[in-house]
Amino acid sequence: MRKIYIFDTTLRDGEQSPGVNLNMNEKVEIALQLEKLGVDRIEAGFPAASPGDLAGVAAVAGAVKNATIIGLSRSREQDIDAVREALKAAQDPCIHLFLATSPIHRKHKLRMEKEQVLEAAERAIRYAKQYFSKIEFSPEDAGRTELDFLCEVTDMAIKAGATVVNIPDTVGYMTPAEFGNIFKTLKEQVPGIEKIQLSAHCHDDLGMATANALAAIVNGADQVEGTINGIGERAGNTAIEEVAMALATRAEYYGAQTTLNLKEIAKTSRLVSKLTGMVVPGNKAIVGANAFAHESGIHQDGMLKEKTTYEIISPEIIGLKESKLVLGKHSGRHAFREKLIDMGYELADEAVNAAFAKFKELADKKKNVSDEDIRAMLEEKLVNTPEVYSLEAIQVSYGNESTPSATVRVRNAGQLQEKTAEGNGSVDAIYNAIDLTTDETVELEDYSIKSVTQGKDALGEVHVVLKQDEVSAQGRGLSTDILEASARAYIDALNRLIDKRKSPGRRDKMSLI
Repeated sequence: MRKIYIFDTTLRDGEQSPGVNLNMNEKVEIALQLEKLGVDRIEAGFPAASPGDLAGVAAVAGAVKNATIIGLSRSREQDIDAVREALKAAQDPCIHLFLATSPIHRKHKLRMEKEQVLEAAERAIRYAKQYFSKIEFSPEDAGRTELDFLCEVTDMAIKAGATVVNIPDTVGYMTPAEFGNIFKTLKEQVPGIEKIQLSAHCHDDLGMATANALAAIVNGADQVEGTINGIGERAGNTAIEEVAMALATRAEYYGAQTTLNLKEIAKTSRLVSKLTGMVVPGNKAIVGANAFAHESGIHQDGMLKEKTTYEIISPEIIGLKESKLVLGKHSGRHAFREKLIDMGYELADEAVNAAFAKFKELADKKKNVSDEDIRAMLEEKLVNTPEVYSLEAIQVSYGNESTPSATVRVRNAGQLQEKTAEGNGSVDAIYNAIDLTTDETVELEDYSIKSVTQGKDALGEVHVVLKQDEVSAQGRGLSTDILEASARAYIDALNRLIDKRKSPGRRDKMSLI
């Protein structure tokens, strides 16, 4: 079957989601998991945006060996030079150039005529061709560009040296019929179109990103661009896992396939959700918590008789596995290690010992420890931020007829600080007390809490975003006690803020294609 290349832009377009700001270590962690997933191309960021973004792209380029690493660039020489610098260590580098082409962008954003757009884009492609053998060019807002002009732009890009021409539905305006027709027309009317690959980049403003991407494939697209969990600017991007599973499940219809390792989908989804702080909705296709859940009595009866009555995808295909091994406080190290291997975690002895100690702490609080408990416990420590402050103890006093107060004990460079403060609620009191122990002045921009597992003894995960001057950082905390989780999340965010203050540059996100 025809191969469809997967271009993952979780680290670039996905990070443009409001409230998401990945540090360098987190970018590398996600990139390495994308490599395990088997994506063909990873867009690591926009190097010209800031020194910090350039460094992040460079770190990904140095870490990933089995995928093309891509840097985004406006059609400007200084941007192209920044991508050159960022991708010096990449084994297979590619530059992604873009310039808007639609009438509304030409008139209001660029203030350029068609001829000027063509000249600027051609000049940029030819300049980049001196340094890159792989060049992708995107006519931004292609969906709202006149079709005859889009053919002219594509023809120019091919002649100038582009190897991929990407057609972005930048504002999610297209319908599947319209978007598919663009690819059909380009295939029929542009000379030399067989020399390059055509790519589809869709946004989900009208809820049609995946449908549009699949329509593009039907009409000749060679590559689909998207993100894990469909995150991204505004309503998000095409969800890579949805396209991959649609092609795999309806192979007889599409006659095309990706080369993704489908068993890594669930793990990749969890990692991206964890590090971005963006919760996957329960009803999200493929990776939502309810994607393989059946409550209706009629559905349950059908499932018991034959799974395919109500389940078109087996959870095992994407790496989910129901386990009959129940772990608790009496479980031994051997059973715990086997559970980790069964769940896809192969850790060194030292890491297993550390995880087992954390598991025992959790097992003392819960009767049964589920797979999700273990995943959350392990993934909480995936990224190591230098620990300036650590939470030693917390005591909260609360009554509905009294002012809540909290006492916290925090360690810093071996020294313990203990402070007590009051607040409008228990969490506010905790955060006020932490501020007193650390002497840091910060603003709480966001606070959210969710249950990782089920039951009265469920693990709670708290996600916070702290801002200090123009720098913001997110933190996460996990515990069966939501107040302890809140404190841990706040301390984690403080440590990340301090780490970012020491970084060479601050990153500014820009709204792009």
